[in-house]
Amino acid sequence: MTTLPEAESIWFNGKLVPWHDAKLHVLSHVVHYGTSFFEGLRCYETKRGPALFRLDEHVARLFDSCKIYRVEIPYSKEEIRDAILETIRANKLRSCYVRPVVYRGYGLLRVDPGGCPVEVAIATWYQGTYLGADVLENGVDVCISSWNRPAPNTHPSLSKAGGNYMNAQLIRMEAIANGYSEGIALNTDGLISEGSGENIFLVKDDVLITNSLSASILSGITRASVMTLAEDLGLKIREQDIPREMLYIADEVFFSGSAVEVTPVRSIDRITIGTGARGPITEQLQSRYFGVTSGEVEDTHGWLTYV
Repeated sequence: MTTLPEAESIWFNGKLVPWHDAKLHVLSHVVHYGTSFFEGLRCYETKRGPALFRLDEHVARLFDSCKIYRVEIPYSKEEIRDAILETIRANKLRSCYVRPVVYRGYGLLRVDPGGCPVEVAIATWYQGTYLGADVLENGVDVCISSWNRPAPNTHPSLSKAGGNYMNAQLIRMEAIANGYSEGIALNTDGLISEGSGENIFLVKDDVLITNSLSASILSGITRASVMTLAEDLGLKIREQDIPREMLYIADEVFFSGSAVEVTPVRSIDRITIGTGARGPITEQLQSRYFGVTSGEVEDTHGWLTYV
């Protein structure tokens, strides 16, 4: 079984501790009721040293996710920001995935989380390409899931909450069981929502199209970055409802996300998308995205924070 590549330390409730000493009690509220809120962001190796991609935006979203569930983080945004940098430096990583997580710990055990402390941990580890070694060029085969994303006013999609990812697990496990790399969920209106952990874009007649936040999607930071890069490249962009069949007839489809970065989709439900290869607009956006994250392209938007 593959396990996480361990680092030396984890930032745990205000201090660095050895990797295996970052523990919680089995009766912690988070274990029983899913009360965790997290971020995933990447640190890239550049000629100037390791650099985090959109650190401040990820920290801000972490606080927003907690606010929706009435969770007060016992540290400021600046303290969390500094702790992320401290953890990367302590682990001497030049590129890594970063996982800050806020959760309800050990106290009272009931649905109401009152009386349970709010705890924070930050871990870092090396992570390569999320969906496979060659997918950035060759793309992935995906399916439309039989599982829908939660309706608005049920599980709030704008909160990156651990409990929401029970739904994501069902989407991903079903896809893998049926021979696909990933699944795409519909929302309760039968329109395209998102992947188990990715936002989605399509290209039709040279127009870049994605859905709006009302489609039960996470407000993706990479999604927003792709839209900004598309504007920089002079591409036409449109946000709209996306019916399932629109993906089948698209010229290009790709996922975006911190883990998946910009990954092309070559088939959906065994229907070939476009030519079945990475399309030219996807390649353009990929090239600009990786150019910025590697430091090879000027960071005109101030997205990189050097460690």
